[in-house]
Amino acid sequence: MTVQDAKLPQAAANTAIPTGKSGGPARVCVVGGAGYVGSVLTRALLARGYGVTVLDTFLYDHAFSVEGVYDEPGYQLVRGDLRDPDAVAAAFSGADHVVLLASLVGDPISKKYPELTRSVNLDGSQALYDALDTHGIERFVFTSTCSNYGLREDDTLADEASELNPLSLYAETKVGFERFVLSRLHQQEVCPTLLRIATAFGMSPRMRFDLTVNEFGRAMAMKTPLDVYDKDTWRPYAHVRDISAAIIKVIEAPAKTVAGEVFNVGSDANNYTKAMLVEEFARHVDAPVRFVEKGADARNYRVSFSKIRTQLGFEAEHSVAAFVPQLISAVQSGLFGRVEDIQGYYGNYQVRDGVPDRV
Repeated sequence: MTVQDAKLPQAAANTAIPTGKSGGPARVCVVGGAGYVGSVLTRALLARGYGVTVLDTFLYDHAFSVEGVYDEPGYQLVRGDLRDPDAVAAAFSGADHVVLLASLVGDPISKKYPELTRSVNLDGSQALYDALDTHGIERFVFTSTCSNYGLREDDTLADEASELNPLSLYAETKVGFERFVLSRLHQQEVCPTLLRIATAFGMSPRMRFDLTVNEFGRAMAMKTPLDVYDKDTWRPYAHVRDISAAIIKVIEAPAKTVAGEVFNVGSDANNYTKAMLVEEFARHVDAPVRFVEKGADARNYRVSFSKIRTQLGFEAEHSVAAFVPQLISAVQSGLFGRVEDIQGYYGNYQVRDGVPDRV
């Protein structure tokens, strides 16, 4: 996906681009802008007319994702660790807004690297947040996760006021940082907003196949035997383009509407059980699937997205059902033929060598 081909998010369609401190279009620093969501968000921001600075350490050796955007007007790359104050200062220079995407994302990678997870997702993120006022940052958007809701006892929809029940280190660090930000609402000038993102799916320059929809789709498209654990557990899903649109919507909303607010990001139509996902793919391809009960993942939750719809006018435009045939076609056409050769690029399986647990 090139910047020229990027569709303007519906969030930005009829809204003027905010003016930055330089007098020109505002500049957004995307921390983790080379990742799965960040690669899509960066291109959407550039297509909208923003300047973009990406701070990324290429934790998964995924520098390929910036090759197609590096020389675009308005794009800057700072390779560095969010835990390094000098790298943060360089990335924040000239920026008006900050979007924090970077973290060790997902339960498996967090379990594999617990100290690094705490250092990046919590300690490093808190230090980065403390630096916002120093650099005159106006808006701060943090992408948290709907995994914060954990295991729910019934099928009622979890909304932003529902009890949080993190069941993994990953979710614990996200909840911890949310609480840190909310505890400082009246201590800093920056306008913060917390977005609890549904499990992402969709095409990205840094494609991932360790996410449920993408994983199921690739396996079934290739006719690879697929084991599906706990088929009746519910999970919400959100397309990477809708996630990007929601972030831009927050940046461009009146400060009084989003300051200190928490929003679930996704759509009611994309609440699925795992069995329902398999059914969607089975409409287009016949593949071997085995359902296995009592998996290790106890999360089970459906989520309400009415608040972001009513308060910000955000509506997701992309559905799992529409994406399914697109993914099958892409896989079967050979678009992802090198997944086995450079597996680490296509999932958060292992961090690159030399990344310290602490800096």
